[in-house]
Amino acid sequence: MQGASAVRLRPTNVLRFALELFALFSLGFWGYLAWPFPWPGLLFLVGAPVFAAVVWAMFRSPKAVFPLDIVGRSLVEILVMGAAVAVWFMIGYPVVGVTFGILAAISGVLNGRAEIASEATARATAQEAPEQ
Repeated sequence: MQGASAVRLRPTNVLRFALELFALFSLGFWGYLAWPFPWPGLLFLVGAPVFAAVVWAMFRSPKAVFPLDIVGRSLVEILVMGAAVAVWFMIGYPVVGVTFGILAAISGVLNGRAEIASEATARATAQEAPEQ
């Protein structure tokens, strides 16, 4: 395939994807447990993870609709993952919240460092390319 860049799947990417899915599950689980059924419970069961996924897709994903700098992306990630951590504390499972928070923080730092290095490499490559 010409013009297609090879995507390297690293263990940190797999962990990151699993953490994102767990954050969405956490928000849905909170909607199920924290609100009475049928209407508030169903709205939050579906609405909280959908809202988080839309915010992530619009601002944080690699193909974001509104690309942000590293600080903006970090803030969006902290808000989504932090909400998932808060959920576990609210429903009475602080060990899950602390474990998830530590894993999300480690994954966020590793991914942030990789993104900064990738952006610096892309900038350096763009500056070295001869103008035509």
